[in-house]
Parts: sequence; structure tokens; C-alpha cells
Amino acid sequence: MTLVDDRLWSLFKLHWPQTLTYWSVFFSFGLCIAFLGPTILDLRCQTQSSLQQIIWVFFFQQFFLLVGSGLGGLFKKTLLSCLSALFSCTLTISIVFTIIPLCHDVMLLSIAMAVIGVAMGIIDTISNLQLVKLFQKDSNIFLQTLHFFIGLGALVSPLVADPFLSDDNCIVMANRTGNASSSDMEHLRSTLSGHSTGLHNMSMYPLHTEGLINTNVSYAFWIMALINLPVPAAVLVLMYHERLLPCCRNSPRLTETDRDSLASTSNNTDSGQGQHSVFGCCSPDKLRGQPATFFVLHVLGGAILFITDGIIGSYSGFVYTYAVSPPLLMAHRTAGYLESVFWAAITLGRLVFICLSCKYTAPVLLIFTLMGIVAVQCFLMIFYTSPVFLFFGTFLLGLFISGVFPSMLAYTEDLLDYKGCATTVLVTSASTGEMLLQLLVGSLIQSQGSYNFLLLCTIASLIGFCLFMLLLYIQHRHRKHTAEGSPENMKIKEKSSTAYSEDQKT
Repeated sequence: MTLVDDRLWSLFKLHWPQTLTYWSVFFSFGLCIAFLGPTILDLRCQTQSSLQQIIWVFFFQQFFLLVGSGLGGLFKKTLLSCLSALFSCTLTISIVFTIIPLCHDVMLLSIAMAVIGVAMGIIDTISNLQLVKLFQKDSNIFLQTLHFFIGLGALVSPLVADPFLSDDNCIVMANRTGNASSSDMEHLRSTLSGHSTGLHNMSMYPLHTEGLINTNVSYAFWIMALINLPVPAAVLVLMYHERLLPCCRNSPRLTETDRDSLASTSNNTDSGQGQHSVFGCCSPDKLRGQPATFFVLHVLGGAILFITDGIIGSYSGFVYTYAVSPPLLMAHRTAGYLESVFWAAITLGRLVFICLSCKYTAPVLLIFTLMGIVAVQCFLMIFYTSPVFLFFGTFLLGLFISGVFPSMLAYTEDLLDYKGCATTVLVTSASTGEMLLQLLVGSLIQSQGSYNFLLLCTIASLIGFCLFMLLLYIQHRHRKHTAEGSPENMKIKEKSSTAYSEDQKT
């Protein structure tokens, strides 16, 4: 093993209980990402609602995920508050999975999705933030692994749901004339699984809201609730290990390093104004005296993740719609594999970037990934009539884009000396981009045609690369300004000034 590998392994052994727990928590996050799309038609039958009504469930989940990402900053003051929030959120996910089969009204289902969205957002912010705090300059590889577990969870939930999905219309009419066929249902499920808001071409399918409900999707949610239960148990064990529970006096003693870490975390709790705000680290007292580059780095980092996560959401949401539309006109079953290929590539890519993070720095990885995203998008536009290249390009895009978020988070926090606010800003920006860019792409597809899907994603990727080049320039200015204002340089300036004054007197 190289020296770097030995050091990273030593860091992992020092913090393995915390690290494994945060990784497992992100598995819960992944479970929640992918279950709604495949099950949405069965949930429509369960709630006896129309497609127009059930599509709002997607919006509730996405919007409240954004809210939860911001709220996650409330719990970053102490390790106790972070772990308590993670325990509550992961346990809430299992409870809501259990309750979803009992939601026979679309409004109740939307509320359940809103609760899951808030839990997902809090998990997203806290897990990223805690790993950055633990490993700081070495956090990139551990963040890459963290995000690999999202993909793992996102692969598990559709596999669990698939055996329990209805093959045809799950609301059976007394007179079955006009019911949608199994192929029609497959097309609808593939379209909706990407959070597509384009319902204009779905009105041809007769989906009734009254009749005998015939769906077994409840079992899928109960199985996922059981699969998720070990995660809150793992958080509880970590709280016991860290001696944060009232009943853990006989628990293993903490190491000196862990005790010092806990003490410093607890002592860092702010007592001034803005302590309990979502972006408490952005309070006027803390921002006073910061150079302009400090704010610009936050904005640029957030903008880059706004774009890249927006591309992920838009591509997974509309690649199926693009494939079945002119000029490709792919078969519904074949096009349905595209989203699976994309998410499988993202999961594989995060596994690859775990290895690359051991050898290359975050800026190098970001340049490589952002250039790769731009190149793939350009080739997709050039060969827009080729179904084969659409599959190949989808796979490559998933590989390249998978490493952007963890590398960007580690790099930005490093530039800003791990003050913590960057994580909340970046996670919230990424969630916002995933929601808003999907809406923009969806509206353009409906009004201007499916080719605008590729065009907008390509333009967004070019803007993201240019913003990163600007960020590299700003970080050079920021570090130069920070170095000039460091205590060592201030002392040198004071000594030089004193010596100059003495010379003048002489």
C-alpha cells in the first residue's frame, strides 16, 4: 500500500463507527429516491386519483427535500443533535413506508411524501457535513463512498417493488372494455418513473378512478420498511458508542481523540445571534471581515451543483420521453432501460471515483468530470438519431457526472477552511437545481419538442464548466487574500513597520 492509502486506512479505523453509520444512513436516502417512480401507478389506484392529481406527489417530495436540506443546518451544532436528527429521520422513513399502504386519499399520500422529503433533506445535509468535519482534507474519498450508497439504495427499492406491481390497470371495472393494456401501463410507468410532468400525451389511456382496487404494492412498502430498520438501529448504536444516551454509563470508554472531538464540537455551539438559524454560519457576526471571494466561492460552488444535479434530475426524468419521441421512436420496453442504465452507471461511477480519489485531488477530478460531461452531451447532440449511441452516451454521462457532487463538496469546504456553512449551501443548491431544472426541461419539451432536452442539458453543462474555471480563478485570489491576512503575515508586517519607524527616528 502507498503512504496515502495507509494514512486513509488509519483515519478510517479511527472513525469507523461514525463513517459506517453515515454510509448506512445514505442507503436510506437511496431507498427513498427510487421507490416512487415504479410504484406511482399502483399508488394512483390505491388513492383512486387521476394522473394529474398523483403527479403532485412528486412535487411534494422534491419540494420538501429542498426544505429539509436547509433545515439540516439546524442540527449541526453538536454531535448529539446531529445523531438524534439522523435517528429520527431514518426511523420516520420506516414508519412512513409502513403507513403509505394505508393512505387511500391522495392528500394523505402527499403529506407522507412531504415527511419523507424533509427526512431525506436532513439526512443529506447532516451526513455530508459530518463526514467533512471528520476527515476534512481527506474527505473526498469518504464522500465518494457515501454517495455510492445512494446508488445502492436506489437499485434495491425498484427490485423490491417490481414483483408487486400490477401488470395492467389495477382498478378493475365491471365492464373491462377500454381498460389500459399491460403494454400501455408499462409505457405510463416508464414515463412517470422519471418524474415526468408531461401528461399531454397520456390522456389516450383510460385510467379509471372508480372500481375494484387490485394491487399488492403494500407488501413492497412493508418489505422496504423492514430493510430500512437496521439503519436507525445503527445510529442508536453509534449514540451509545459515543456515550450520548442517558443509559450508557457502562458503555465502552471513548478514546482521547473522540473525547476531544466531542468537547470541541460541543464548545463550538454559538451563543450569539443567529445560533438557531438554518444558515447560522452566515450570521453577520461570523461574516464580518470576510473577503468578497468568501461569498463568491459559496455562490459558484452552489451554482455548479445546481447545474450538475439539475442535469441528473432532468436526464433521468426525460431520457425515456426523448427516446420514444421522434426522431428515435424507440420501443417502450427498450427505452425503459435507459434510466436503469443511467443510474447503474452513476452507482458504478461512484465506485470508480472512490479509487480515483486515492490518487488524484478534487480539482483534477472535477476538471476531468466536467470536461467529460460537456464532451458526452455534445456527442449526444451530434448523434441524436442513433439509439445505440444514446445508450452508450447515457452510460458515459452517468459515469462522469457521478463524481461531481462529492468532489465539489470536499473542494469547496477545503477552500473555505471547513466552516460548515458551505455544505448546507451546496446541498440546498443541488436540491433546488434538481427540482427547477426538471420543470424547465419539461416545459420546453412540451412547447418546443424533445430535442430541446439535449440542447438545454448541453448548454447547462457548458455553463457549469465555465463556472468551475471561474471558481479556480477566484480560489487563487481567495487564498492569496487569506495568506496576506494570516496572523504570521500580520506579525511580519508589524515587525517591518516597527523597524521602518525606528529607522525613520534614527
